[in-house]
Amino acid sequence: MRQLYRHSFELLTDLYQLTMAYGYWKSGSTDKEAVFHLFFRRNPFGGGYAVASGLEFVVQMLREYRFRDHDLAFLADLKGNDDQPMFEAAFLEELRTMRFQCDIDAVPEGTVVFAHEPLLRVIGPIMQCQLLETALLNIVNFQTLIATKASRVCFAAGDDPVLEFGLRRAQGIDGALTASRAAYIGGCAATSNVLAGKLFGIPVKGTHAHSWIMSFDSEPEAFEAYAAAMPNNCVFLVDTYDTIDGVRNAVQTGLKLRKQGHQMVGIRLDSGDLSSLSSTARRILDEAGFEQAAIVASNDLDEKLISNLKKRGAAINVWGVGTRLVTGDGQPALGGVYKLAAIRRPGDNWSYRVKLSEQSVKSSTPGVLQIRRFKNGHKATADMIYSQQEGIPDESCMIDPVDSTQRHPIDDSETWDDLLVPIFRLGQCVYDLPNIAAIRKRCAEQLNSFHTGIKQNSHPHQYPVGLEAGLHALQAQLIMDARRTES
Repeated sequence: MRQLYRHSFELLTDLYQLTMAYGYWKSGSTDKEAVFHLFFRRNPFGGGYAVASGLEFVVQMLREYRFRDHDLAFLADLKGNDDQPMFEAAFLEELRTMRFQCDIDAVPEGTVVFAHEPLLRVIGPIMQCQLLETALLNIVNFQTLIATKASRVCFAAGDDPVLEFGLRRAQGIDGALTASRAAYIGGCAATSNVLAGKLFGIPVKGTHAHSWIMSFDSEPEAFEAYAAAMPNNCVFLVDTYDTIDGVRNAVQTGLKLRKQGHQMVGIRLDSGDLSSLSSTARRILDEAGFEQAAIVASNDLDEKLISNLKKRGAAINVWGVGTRLVTGDGQPALGGVYKLAAIRRPGDNWSYRVKLSEQSVKSSTPGVLQIRRFKNGHKATADMIYSQQEGIPDESCMIDPVDSTQRHPIDDSETWDDLLVPIFRLGQCVYDLPNIAAIRKRCAEQLNSFHTGIKQNSHPHQYPVGLEAGLHALQAQLIMDARRTES
């Protein structure tokens, strides 16, 4: 991140994080320790799951977390409504000398996760935990959203490769780069974004646009000129004028390439009735001896359109997906939140905290939380959110965090994994970051470990996720206590 942006990230925060930090300092509360969890409340896109992404960016940001002189100079110039400095010089000096000391645990990137499960757990000095909130949410929310969208698109495409083509329509430079990365983690085979390929090690794909065809006097001339320039990268865009004539012109150029010892990779369709046109194109290609030539489709595709085209028998075997993938079409934000769950003075026991809401889905879960994923063989069967302090009793069940009438017993013969793993201890990174290929592989393996019904893009099955019964009871008691205090 710092190589890309060449700037510190300590001011990548909302002002209220700094005003709260100042309040902790002024009230003498900076020695308090806190527990925060980052989670989302509803699975995105009306689906059955999400794919965790963004942790590498979090690690890179926090490895060098400290306020620089230019950051503090900017803060020193901020004024309150009385036109006096917002922050005292002594507080800014506190920020200057502060060094990151938090413990962070997180689910590894590429992990399949569900609503209410903590993707990150942050424990440390309350002021530092508070200052991290906005940046953590910014990083994890977007990349998790796009990795999930990509996995949905790839699920619809089945065994066909999906190419991410979203650079020109993405929300800015950062939106494009992080979307390319997250899309690859979620299952896309390659990107058109060359900078993303360089920075993240993602395969890059692409050939030519309509403007190439239009710059010549005829389509055959344009195809032949491109073939002469790049005989090893020929996917011809055939719909600039008449699509079927374009396919025939591509075939003629492909035959000439073959005589020269090269092979036409395929054709691309970018408009019209993709189902009918691809079927006709497939017949023309096959009759000319190009049975292996790919038919690539683009044109504002998403998981719904791909599913529909497959049901109609479209002869498409590579999918170029851009705008609707990198913008998270259908859900503009993941909606992840970062909530305080416990607080204490050093050496004391944790005092648990819960956020109240008229909507049960918005009530937070107290404690120092962990996620245990139970398995039957290689198949995931249920996820339990539990208190790391209290553990899980021998005979346990879990309770739905929104509907307490739904209870799920746990089979003690099943194997399990705890999903949150150590990332930082006392501010020092203890986690070996995997490369992007390993993260992508993890995502594929994770998705394969779940029942197909959970991965359906429409009306997915609900995967069992719940609070350990003792944790649920603690949450209910704290909510009752807080409401009595309010009244």
